[in-house]
Amino acid sequence: MTTPLDLPALDPADVPLRTSSIYPTEAQRERVKGRSKQALGDALGLQNFGVNLVRLEPGAISAFRHWHTRQDEFIYVLEGELTLVTETGEQRLAAGTCAGFPAGQADGHQLVNRSGRVAVYLEVGDRLPGDRAHYPEEDLEAHATRASYAFRHKDGTPY
Repeated sequence: MTTPLDLPALDPADVPLRTSSIYPTEAQRERVKGRSKQALGDALGLQNFGVNLVRLEPGAISAFRHWHTRQDEFIYVLEGELTLVTETGEQRLAAGTCAGFPAGQADGHQLVNRSGRVAVYLEVGDRLPGDRAHYPEEDLEAHATRASYAFRHKDGTPY
């Protein structure tokens, strides 16, 4: 953009890029390398839902396959191509397509960039208290806290 913007508007290029992950171990964080996010909703002061602009490098994954008990999730592909992996299989998502994951539906999902170029999408999720995320292929559960998520093993022991 050439004209500076003032809130409630912003240029996403002005929002810091986050390449870190909240997963509890270094080995888990390593598995999501190649994913970067810009927390647009946080930058705009949104409190009831989050909006992230996400970039996935070729070969990168969005997250471990998961589902939420209370959080609805929505993604809209802006650039590139992604593979959506769910309990029922895989399908290709191209720019201009979207997917939604209703809270409480035990359909673990993730996005994988199997193309040779960067993919960009918007990720939207609500922030209802009491949410839990389940990871069908991992010894991992996430429990919503005021600021983020606390991770435990499936037997309830903390990381």
